[in-house]
Amino acid sequence: MPALVLIGAQWGDEGKGKATDLLGGAVDFVVRYQGGNNAGHTVVIGTESYALHLIPSGVLRADCVPVIGNGVVVDPGVLLQEMDGLRARGIDVSQLLISANAHLIMPHHRALDKVTERYLGKARIGTTGRGIGPTYGDKIARTGIRVQDLLDPGIFRAKLELALREKNQILTKIYNRRALEVDKVVDEYSVYAQRLGPHIADTGLVLDRALRDGQVVLLEGSQGTLLDVDHGTYPFVTSSNPTAGGAAAGSGIGPTRITRVIGICKAYTTRVGSGPFPTELTDKVGDELRAAGGEFGVTTGRARRTGWFDAVIARYAVRVNGLTDLFLTKLDVLSGFDRVPVCVAYDVHGVRHDEMPMTQTEFHHARPIYEELPGWGEDISRASSFDDLPKAARDYVRTLEELAGAPVAAVGVGPGRNQTISIRDLV
Repeated sequence: MPALVLIGAQWGDEGKGKATDLLGGAVDFVVRYQGGNNAGHTVVIGTESYALHLIPSGVLRADCVPVIGNGVVVDPGVLLQEMDGLRARGIDVSQLLISANAHLIMPHHRALDKVTERYLGKARIGTTGRGIGPTYGDKIARTGIRVQDLLDPGIFRAKLELALREKNQILTKIYNRRALEVDKVVDEYSVYAQRLGPHIADTGLVLDRALRDGQVVLLEGSQGTLLDVDHGTYPFVTSSNPTAGGAAAGSGIGPTRITRVIGICKAYTTRVGSGPFPTELTDKVGDELRAAGGEFGVTTGRARRTGWFDAVIARYAVRVNGLTDLFLTKLDVLSGFDRVPVCVAYDVHGVRHDEMPMTQTEFHHARPIYEELPGWGEDISRASSFDDLPKAARDYVRTLEELAGAPVAAVGVGPGRNQTISIRDLV
């Protein structure tokens, strides 16, 4: 069977958790393939709301195996806290698998993340301070500590001693912070090793066997296309590859296994943290969108920046990911607006750009060129089919589909598990 990829088509926070949960009933494995606990998914089931940070949202489906892939960076303390929280609410986490090749977030990563971000001042990137970037940095520098090292105390200590030999120099001599003690870190992580040991596996092999046995694997990215370290709005990006190309590398399965790539995008646009945002609304309308959409970060609680739908970045996401389908979320948030502007192109110093500008400087100076579409006043949260939507809402969806260059397969009309209109099957 082929594997499916589910990714954010904007700056993250598009509602991937809702989409993953929806598809979870039809797939056998859900795999997080990059990122760390700097991301979060919210899934609403009935009156219950679940905030997930590291564990794939497939965990909420009893017959779906959640997998944390090798491309993820794992804070074991945060992971165990999340597992315990789910258990307390009656969710079975016994099937969770963690790749032995995933990298561990260590105390020195968190410490360095926080002090370096403060040091940057106004030039700060807007990280969550959870150690994600420094962990990926050590991974690329080949000095990282992996999940499998928890299983070998001798190797773990040796790698930690080597890492702290350098990191403590930086913390104490450059940033005037306390040095970290090897023994304390070893004691802390030995407890994590005991609890996480049964979940550590060769997940690439597990997924390969599943695909050979005809099972369906869903690869779930965190963050979004415009936060990709290679293809996003650098340097205001994450430290990994949320785009579809990162799915194979971060899960350990070959790219030829992937036959469908589903992009999630909101009916408008949001962004968390610093960086350019051409359609950003800093007025009362932006506040209304934020309030109506509940636009506050799942992981950080930070207020998200809000703006109108940007078809330029949607086309870009379709192109760099090879999107086969779009899943449009939060259409209900736009109910009540008389007119709904859509950004169809940018003006950069008097030159029209229908595609993403090539340079950071050009994108920084991009100004949206809008086309206005009729709004609708009806409450659409109870719509169960595409025909149930008001004509203006249907026309809005079809316009976005045409501008983006990929078909819309599903539309979210509310936060609940059942508040999704299916236009065509995703599995």
